[in-house]
Amino acid sequence: MKTKEHIIKQDYSRLDVPAVLDRLFCPRREERGVTPDGCVDLELEVEENVCVGARLHLAEELTAPNILLFHGNGETVGDYDQVGPFFSQLGISLLVVDYRGYGWSGGTPTATNLVRDCYPVFDRLREFLAAAGRTGPLAVMGRSLGSVCALELAAFRSGDFAGLIIESGLAWTMPVLESLGVDPAALGLTEEVGFGNLLKIKTYHKPVLIIHAMNDELIPLNHAGELQAVCPAQARELQMVPGAGHNDIMAKTGKMYFEVIKKFVGRMGRPPRRKKPGVR
Repeated sequence: MKTKEHIIKQDYSRLDVPAVLDRLFCPRREERGVTPDGCVDLELEVEENVCVGARLHLAEELTAPNILLFHGNGETVGDYDQVGPFFSQLGISLLVVDYRGYGWSGGTPTATNLVRDCYPVFDRLREFLAAAGRTGPLAVMGRSLGSVCALELAAFRSGDFAGLIIESGLAWTMPVLESLGVDPAALGLTEEVGFGNLLKIKTYHKPVLIIHAMNDELIPLNHAGELQAVCPAQARELQMVPGAGHNDIMAKTGKMYFEVIKKFVGRMGRPPRRKKPGVR
């Protein structure tokens, strides 16, 4: 059985081969361009001479809750330019970060860099919030591939944020690689060298919101069910979205998507409600 120490020392280089990386990552380069109104663009150093881009959609109130979002493998921070204002209007700051090789970020995406970079990204953004006097609670959110980063932080930095949101996240690595067209067996890959998301969420006790499409064709719903089942948090919630696939949850749910997240971040830090005696 893997311990927390074993997980943090996990060597992900077995995944850093072209047959995996060409499917796992879909980097899209974009110019930084003009920063949208109400936003702040940052370049976050993850390694000497290597920075990744971040776009922060900031709510007006300094005490507003903050969500750090690690996006999906085919997205960039610019893809959230239409989404960010919805969060801002609800009094939530959305902090979206790219991976190496995405948007205006430097470097090349690899499995190793994906996991390693989430720590300096997290630290630099917390430093920004503190310097800007933004004292609201912080949630970490991972969508699809971004669930790897979110759950890495949940396992090893849970004391530094108040809640976890997983959207379309993966429990097992090898079945997802197969869905992407990779043959793990031919490459000698097993779940033991995967990202270990199930092991990581088993260590997380703070509030958790899991959102997953019932018709997800890439990461089936049973991934979400297993993540929810093994998570020890008392305040954990699974929202299943009927009629939606991997990439259209927001389109299918509309305003409800934002309301569910608003309610979740509004509850962060509060003790779970106890049932009254005799009530089931």
